[in-house]
Amino acid sequence: MDQPRVPRGIRAGGQFWQHQRPESEIRLPAAGWPSIAYEDKQWETIHDPSQSRRQRLRARGPYQAAVVPSIADSHPMVSGQTAALVEEATIETVRFDRDLGDDAAPFAALLLRSESAASSQIENLTVGAKRIALAQLGERSSSNAALVASNISAMVAAVELADCLEETNILAMHKALLDASQPQMAGRYRTEAVWIGGNSPHAAMFVPPSHERIPEAMGDLIRFMQRDDIPALTQAAIAHAQFETIHPFPDGNGRTGRALVGSMLRNKGVTEKVTIPVSSGLLTDTKAYFDALGAFREGDIEPIVQMFAESTFRATANGRQLAQDIGNIRQEIYTSFGRTPGEGLKRATELIVREPAITARMLSETAGQSSSAAYRNIEHLEQVGALKPVGHVNGHRVWIAPRVIEALDNFAARAGRRSRG
Repeated sequence: MDQPRVPRGIRAGGQFWQHQRPESEIRLPAAGWPSIAYEDKQWETIHDPSQSRRQRLRARGPYQAAVVPSIADSHPMVSGQTAALVEEATIETVRFDRDLGDDAAPFAALLLRSESAASSQIENLTVGAKRIALAQLGERSSSNAALVASNISAMVAAVELADCLEETNILAMHKALLDASQPQMAGRYRTEAVWIGGNSPHAAMFVPPSHERIPEAMGDLIRFMQRDDIPALTQAAIAHAQFETIHPFPDGNGRTGRALVGSMLRNKGVTEKVTIPVSSGLLTDTKAYFDALGAFREGDIEPIVQMFAESTFRATANGRQLAQDIGNIRQEIYTSFGRTPGEGLKRATELIVREPAITARMLSETAGQSSSAAYRNIEHLEQVGALKPVGHVNGHRVWIAPRVIEALDNFAARAGRRSRG
């Protein structure tokens, strides 16, 4: 008989490690978590004739870059209220992963796609599910859709590489994200200064560490991620915030950092079947998310841990609704056949509820069908309204599953809706 799964951070019966300490022993985060420091760095500016004299003067001289503290051996302490929230969120995540049961395999692909889209939307890369599905087949008329499709590749890499949290795998996630759009920087740490906000590091809201400090800082972060004595969701939230503070890549840090969260939750045993769409929860209040990252840099871990826990509840609730919608669509397709479908038609139906844009070649290869059988099954699905032709991509005729596309767009709409109060 299989033993019940107990992710690290929860004892059997749902008892949380951090609750073993009396309330009086819980330290406030500001007293126990290191904040970033700063150092002066020289700035070599390139003459820009479009800048005014005032702008050029402001962009001269040294600027201050962050110096991230070592966290590999630090012990994150949160309030009893936040610890309880983390416990409840972790249990809900395990329950969500478990409750999908036999539906996990087809649904996992849609959930991963939804998380990738939500993570991209945080970076203002907004695009509909139809465009994303077509981009995954190679259609490149929408640059945003192509970038989201690449983000899906990064999420797939994050799941596949979750068994080992190490530098090589983080670089592989970033390579999967940017290889199609920016191959010159994909999978490589930056070799120059970057900043957030403003047109120079002097006017920036935040300047991440100098590129010379990245290898050491990432090595320290990876050692923190590999620890086994911290509640998983707390550890993932802090690791994400530290990664964003280091900002190790020229571009794609936010999307890679959020993909890393899914990888960590899989590594720590919180999930086994699906990727929790944490980014869809963060989308409800992106200002609070960025404010929490700012607080983390000042030595306060409480907001980012709370934010991730609360986002988990929103994400799993949204994910359950998507699962229900997809289940209803699948059932309606089978009902529309009027009789028990053959094995080939069953495989075609199962394909379109996890891949809402297909070609006959894709069905043939995925379901092990001949080309003629694939076209017959597609025609049958088209007759009952489950598929609709939408043109050609790279010389191949493409069909979409309109109701699945609608369900994914509805998921995105719910994710982007601000919560009250």
